[in-house]
This record gives sequence, C-alpha cells and structure tokens, in this order.
Amino acid sequence: MTGSTPRPTQLQDGVVIGEGVVLDTRPATVASRLLAAFVDLLALLALAVVTFVVLGGLDVTFDARTARILFVVLLVTVTVVLPTTVETLSRGRSLGKLVAGVRIVRDDGGPITFRQAFVRALAGVGELWLTFGSVAVICSIVHPRGKRVGDVLAGTYGSRVRAAAPVRTAAVMPPQLAGWATHADVARLPDGLALAVRQFLGRATLLHPGSRVEIGHGLAAELRPFVSPPPPDGTPPEAFLSAVLAERGRRESLIELERVRREQAEAVLLRRLPHGVPDPEL
Repeated sequence: MTGSTPRPTQLQDGVVIGEGVVLDTRPATVASRLLAAFVDLLALLALAVVTFVVLGGLDVTFDARTARILFVVLLVTVTVVLPTTVETLSRGRSLGKLVAGVRIVRDDGGPITFRQAFVRALAGVGELWLTFGSVAVICSIVHPRGKRVGDVLAGTYGSRVRAAAPVRTAAVMPPQLAGWATHADVARLPDGLALAVRQFLGRATLLHPGSRVEIGHGLAAELRPFVSPPPPDGTPPEAFLSAVLAERGRRESLIELERVRREQAEAVLLRRLPHGVPDPEL
C-alpha cells in the first residue's frame, strides 16, 4: 500500500531490509552450512588431539576433583567460549565457513557482534552438541532462510559470500545538476548511508512506486546535511542522490590519480643518483 513502510522481503538475488534497501547477499544453503560445520568439527578434533598430546607429555596427574573441574572448564571452552571468540573476532567466519564460502551476518546484513555470537554459541549447546546437530539441521531445512535455532534467537543468518556479485554501474550525473555538483561542497558520507543510497539507486525500479518515492525522499533528507549548498528547488530526490554519488566518485577518482602520479614521481626521485651522477640504466 502506498505510503506504508515497506516490510522486509526477499528478492531473487538479494534481501530487502526494513528501510527498503536491497542487500546483495543470499542465504547459504543447508549443504554449505553442513560442510562448514564438518570442517569446524575436524579442526576442533585436531586441536583436541594436540592438546591431549601436550598434556600427556607433561606427565601431570590430577585428583578426581581437579579432573572434574578441568573437564567442565574444557567443556565450556569448547562449546561456548571458543565459538563465541572465533565468530566475534572473524566477524562471522570460522575456518569451516571460510572453506564453505559462508559468513554469519545480522538480519540487516551487518557483521555480527559479541552478543549475537554468544547467543548462537549458547543455543548451539542444545541444538548442536546435545542433539548431535539434528535440531539445527531440521530447523535449517524448514526455515525459509536456512536459519538454525541459534540464528533465530540471535537475529542472524548464514550468507553466501562466493555468489556471483551483480555488476555495479557507476552513478550517472544528471545533466541539469552537473554545474551545481561541480561547485557544491560534498562532505564524506557515512559508509552506511552511501551504501544505502547506492543500493536504492540500483534497485529503485524493483520497488513499489509508492515505496520508491517514500524511500527516495527519506534518503535525500539524510543526505542533505552533507551537501552545501542544497540542490536547486524542485530537484527530484533520485536525481539529487545520483548527482551526489557521481560527484563523489569523480572527486575520489581524481584524488586516486593524483596519489598514483605523486608516488610515481617519488619513485623516480628515489632512483636518481646523487650529485648529478648519470644513471647507467638510462
């Protein structure tokens, strides 16, 4: 319905979040996640073997109480601490997920935090370790985005990172705004806002007309504080968004070309011999 806030939905090759922005990411298949879990399990077994070999070489004996405490500590470390630490530091990519081309991300497509990793690890104690992964597999098969119980509780899902990325086209400068954009002061845009604008422009034709207008006006309002002076009166929001991105891209390209030119000039100076001695290679 026109004027209503677009609800999250899935497209053929992306995910539309609550703001109506299409994220170029697709849920991982159950087979990919099983492969990732299998590789992680092999890595964990290898680590356990190395640990036992090292402890065995120390020739240390423990009494029954100390052995029980160590067992509990080891159990908590393997099932909760280690998975939480790995997923937090790697931003959702363990060794198995790296091999399978999977990354755990938030429902909005962002990287997971300690809280999400901890919730997934806690839920994994029941659905992975106590049930030998059967609950996780069943839930992943039933859920439309392949989530296991831990993903549902943490608000995450497995994303495929090896899928063929769609071709991104550069933002086009509207001719009527070229003069204004050249002299406008465009500040550096926050990464999230720049990504949202780029994705909106790339997928605007796929949105409902009413949602397209609403989202365009919203993004234009967020972008205006970073641009001075504002665009001419009556400028369509999509034209304003496209002009800002195109101008930012042009200026960044010029900065990069200047950096390359300066590095090349410095390289020539470094190769030059002192006191005017001719270089035999020249």
